[in-house]
Amino acid sequence: MSRFQRVKSLIFGVFLILFAVALFTSPTEGYPVIAAVVSALVFIYGFRLLIYYFRMARHMVGGKSTLCQAIIILDLALFTTSMVSMGGVVIIIYLLGIYAFTGVVDILRAFEARNLKASNWKLKLATGLISVLFAVSLVVVGVVNGNLQIIVYGYCAVLLYSAIVKIVTAFKRTAIVYIQ
Repeated sequence: MSRFQRVKSLIFGVFLILFAVALFTSPTEGYPVIAAVVSALVFIYGFRLLIYYFRMARHMVGGKSTLCQAIIILDLALFTTSMVSMGGVVIIIYLLGIYAFTGVVDILRAFEARNLKASNWKLKLATGLISVLFAVSLVVVGVVNGNLQIIVYGYCAVLLYSAIVKIVTAFKRTAIVYIQ
């Protein structure tokens, strides 16, 4: 990881902490802000993929998959933008669904790492299982109790966890493989 990437990861982690604290202090007014920020970040990511395709990936083998991924991400950003006008419950359940999906992806990557005899597959599997179980339990507890603030506070905890992981990885030493 280069120094610029480390600084970028550190700044993004601090931004996530500030966003979680702001959401924690005003959970009822934060729903549209959450949807707007998430849709803006997804738009930025989609346009970055599109620019990457037009600059480099179209000349590469499998570059069209980058174009398809960019189109799907931009469609997801449009869908998230349309959710700004919806109720807060729908937004939070949608975001927790995305969090659960990333947990499922972590679980699948852990199984792939286990098949490749990698050493850190247990940590990936545990992280993925915790993500999925936490998201599902938040939705169930929030809907069963009828208290939507529990879901918001849980989402704040998810943001804080993600921010801490970003900050820790920014300070983590990168392993360098020497070929002799």
